[in-house]
Amino acid sequence: MSDNDDVPFNRNFPLKAGIVEEVRPGVRRVLCNNPSPFTFTGTVSYIVGRGNVAIIDPGPDDEAHAAALLDAVRGETVSHIFVTHTHRDHSPNTARIKQATGARVYAEGPHRASRPRFESEKHNPESGSDRDFVPDVRIAHGDVVEGDGWRLEAVATPGHTANHLAFAWPERKFNFVGDHVMGWSTSIVAPPDGSMIDYMDSLDRLAAREEDLYFSGHGPEIPDGQRFVRFLIRHRKAREASILHRLAKGETDIPTMVRAIYIGIDPRLTTAAGYSVLAHLEDLVARGVVTTDGDPVIGGTYRMA
Repeated sequence: MSDNDDVPFNRNFPLKAGIVEEVRPGVRRVLCNNPSPFTFTGTVSYIVGRGNVAIIDPGPDDEAHAAALLDAVRGETVSHIFVTHTHRDHSPNTARIKQATGARVYAEGPHRASRPRFESEKHNPESGSDRDFVPDVRIAHGDVVEGDGWRLEAVATPGHTANHLAFAWPERKFNFVGDHVMGWSTSIVAPPDGSMIDYMDSLDRLAAREEDLYFSGHGPEIPDGQRFVRFLIRHRKAREASILHRLAKGETDIPTMVRAIYIGIDPRLTTAAGYSVLAHLEDLVARGVVTTDGDPVIGGTYRMA
């Protein structure tokens, strides 16, 4: 299969909620029962190592999922908790796991937006962000944290959120990529929380690395990770081309672009699609390709520069 072939999304993920599964030696996963159009079958938490272990992404505020995770490591010591990013389907359960285990929490930092909010943007407190999360240890790109039989390197992957990190295990060529790369669907990039400019840079950063088996925040593992990343880059560039194709016909707004580009979309995802288009438009405006009156916002109208 050549690099130019489309890489199909894989929606085959039979894992049942609450069951611990060893997906590779030294890597176990437990699915949370929080399915939705945004989370697929639910959030996947990972257990790294044996005996003295790390947990990656404890998941949403969900007592049953915390119990399943703790059950999976019964008789073992949880020494580290890692959080890829601060959306409510990934970080709120951290407090429960920390309280039960005494483990220290490692993450990039508290939640923050990718850019300041524009005056004309309404603040939506229900944006899905976990604003209560604060790690014990703040880590940055290139920082390495070692445990008993494992070694994880922080890889800065902003874009889906400003504080998104992936955790690479270079010796095993594994990468725990959170929501930056998912095998079942594209990631949502919704300004001001997310940034398409950052997202594309982060894809390039992953593509340049050696790890080729990705463990994602939702859905199945992704073999041949770098090739999948190159597919995502092509997919985003095709999306940008579709936006420019529509704008070439004249000035328009985001809902019109969504109707033209996302044919047959699940109606529940229309708003998210609009924000994804906005993320592309922010990038295009920053590059001087597209223009708008005032700030690039969801309610704006756009035209070729």
